[in-house]
Amino acid sequence: MAERKTETSRRDFLKAAGVTGAAAGAAAVALSGKHVEAAAPDKAKKGAYRETEHVRTYYELARF
Repeated sequence: MAERKTETSRRDFLKAAGVTGAAAGAAAVALSGKHVEAAAPDKAKKGAYRETEHVRTYYELARF
């Protein structure tokens, strides 16, 4: 019997590896039976930016 070699390009290999990894991750999540919900936004953090002392120091040091 003649042995057949199939040549796989690097691109094809990386595509297959990516698809396989994504499928394995999806299967792990699906089989875990756990349901995860996104955290509700914190209403106290609306407009979470606050100019604190270290932010003012950064602004002063970043001036050119």
